[in-house]
Amino acid sequence: MDIFSEETPSLDVIMAYSIDMGLTLLGAFFVLLVGLWFAGFVERRLEALFAKSEKIDDTVGSFLASLGKYAIIVFTGIALLGQFGVETTSLVAVVGAAGLAIGLALQGTLSNLAAGVMLLIFRPFKIGQFVEVAGQSGTVKAISLFMTKMDTADNVRITIPNNSVWGSAIRNFNHHEIRRLQIVYGISYSDNIDKAMDIIRAAIAADERCLKEPEPVIAVTSLGESSVDVMVRVWCASSDFWALNWHLLKTVKEEFDANDISIPFPCRTIYKGD
Repeated sequence: MDIFSEETPSLDVIMAYSIDMGLTLLGAFFVLLVGLWFAGFVERRLEALFAKSEKIDDTVGSFLASLGKYAIIVFTGIALLGQFGVETTSLVAVVGAAGLAIGLALQGTLSNLAAGVMLLIFRPFKIGQFVEVAGQSGTVKAISLFMTKMDTADNVRITIPNNSVWGSAIRNFNHHEIRRLQIVYGISYSDNIDKAMDIIRAAIAADERCLKEPEPVIAVTSLGESSVDVMVRVWCASSDFWALNWHLLKTVKEEFDANDISIPFPCRTIYKGD
């Protein structure tokens, strides 16, 4: 019976309606409490679970935990509306359509967000490492959910959207503890090749940054137009790569000069016709 009709409802009807409404409110209150408690419980459990994983960044762990919490709160809200007789099927359809429209409008932003999550989960590079991504190179300074920040060797800040980072090849120069250094020295055809190789070998042996294992390689790689090319391959710690490269270039050049080993310039022989 409708209590708002022209007929005055009886006391029994009012009591029945009040009890029914009270039970509905009590049930809704119970659903709200349980939903909020469960949302907080899931958030805490997910944060603890992600904190134990070495592969998941703290930022991503916190983001995913919050995402789980708010998803449960949304479902709790829908359940509350259902308690009061609201047709939740149509409401879910409206929310889904709105979510789709928002997703299409923010497609670029969401792609950066998804790429940021992937970067933080799989960690192809870490803060402090020197990398080359999306045609840019520098030291990684920050990795957020939407962008990656790097500083170049000349201290210029570069900010790259995560979608561009994740969608390109990534060269991480500090991923491994050691790297192979390769230098090619050109000597004159009239110079003693073995003597030049001994000079290079002595320079490598004298520098503690050159690793004994893997063993250094010194070999003639090509006979160029104006020089015999001697290639040197030596392994060193990644942090010593450039300093060792510059040191060997200078040291070997000085030893070549002291031992009459020349580094020839390109030359051409020109014959004058009659």
